[in-house]
Amino acid sequence: MNEAIERAGCRYTGERKLCGALLRRLGVSGFLLLALMFGGCRKPVQEPVTITFLDPEWSHDLEVRRPLSAEALQEFTRETGVLVKHIPGPETAPDQLALTEGLLKKGAVTPDVYGIDVIWPGILSNYLIDLKPYLSSGFAEQDPVVLAGYTVGDRLVAIPYHPNIGIFYYRTDLLEKYGYSLPPRTWDEMEKMAAKIQAGERARGDKDFWGFVWPGADSEGLTCLGVEWQADEDGGHIIESDGKISVNNANATRTWERAARWVGSISPPSVTSYQEWDASNAFWITGRAAFFRGWMSDFFLTHPLAVPYRDKAGATSVPGGRVARVATLGGFGLGISKTSAHREEAVKLVKFLTDREARLNTERAQYEPPARPEAFELPTLLKAYARVYKPGENQGGGVVVRPSNIAGAKYDEVSEAYARAVHAVLTGKAKAPQAAADLEKELVRITGFATSRQH
Repeated sequence: MNEAIERAGCRYTGERKLCGALLRRLGVSGFLLLALMFGGCRKPVQEPVTITFLDPEWSHDLEVRRPLSAEALQEFTRETGVLVKHIPGPETAPDQLALTEGLLKKGAVTPDVYGIDVIWPGILSNYLIDLKPYLSSGFAEQDPVVLAGYTVGDRLVAIPYHPNIGIFYYRTDLLEKYGYSLPPRTWDEMEKMAAKIQAGERARGDKDFWGFVWPGADSEGLTCLGVEWQADEDGGHIIESDGKISVNNANATRTWERAARWVGSISPPSVTSYQEWDASNAFWITGRAAFFRGWMSDFFLTHPLAVPYRDKAGATSVPGGRVARVATLGGFGLGISKTSAHREEAVKLVKFLTDREARLNTERAQYEPPARPEAFELPTLLKAYARVYKPGENQGGGVVVRPSNIAGAKYDEVSEAYARAVHAVLTGKAKAPQAAADLEKELVRITGFATSRQH
């Protein structure tokens, strides 16, 4: 009887006396009932630790990536015993930031791990741990430009996870049709090619065909384009790394005027209201554009979009100007909340996911590229196609970052002011020189920084 009591979990003296008295009344046949009644007599089974991962990509990513994310988290649980609750962020970037910032400011113990957009570190740095002490062994493999995007001061507040970069898509069938062997390397070449292809397609009956589509709405997408245009022509980076404002100069304003010239000529008049998906649909779904400035990551290089015009499309670096050929850095990193209740397990997850992604990228780099979309002179950041470069072929464009870290918590105001000024030029509501002068004053007011150029 005592052995049965011990097996039932009654391990303490008082409990044994109570259990024994009851068993004498009920008999051995009542043992099972007592085992259920006295579940509290057992030593509690330790529940596995559960951490929460707030993933802004998951809410709007393509279906193919979702099962891959679930597979990765299941693999992590098998290896560590730590469970992961994977929750999507809101659909839009402003809502994602608002939710993330709100949770972190409140000191919420969950989520533990956050997906951090490359433009958020300056805003969120006070609420995220410094990852350098935990991840220093992997720094050598990270692209220094990408790593800098997640570094505030000397603190690494997030580790790059899914870097993304601006890319230039082109219709391979139309380039061949109109006698072009290569996609454009400069904006001047793009203008000429777009005009010729557009005229030819319209002459053949497609009156709604356009040469070039891009996200020209007054939004963050326009800031991305604007910083590329300026950097291409030595017009500055909106705010330089030393905190000097660089928008009110002739090199910058010429790029705005050039883009305004596209509106209604090689780009639809409505392009100034296009968000990313509007421009994407015009190229990939309806096929009514020869060129499109979009985004690409290593993941999408090896998992091409399943869209109508995939087999007639190519990808290359964004065209450049007189001094540079660059594309804006985008994408997400992984950060850990300072108030996480499970920091050790959160660090394990971040290490696991980033190491796994690095391993997959190495494997992808060994693949032969798929037949479509065609790739030519891709940005150096995209490593999955490292083997496709032909002898003598250029390595494609470089990377430019938005001034989010230097602007810190003021970045949203900076970006909104910048996009608003450029948009006013695109829509004809303001002349470029005056828009730049007004913008400069506004950025000085917002940031307290000085200006960098004579004008």
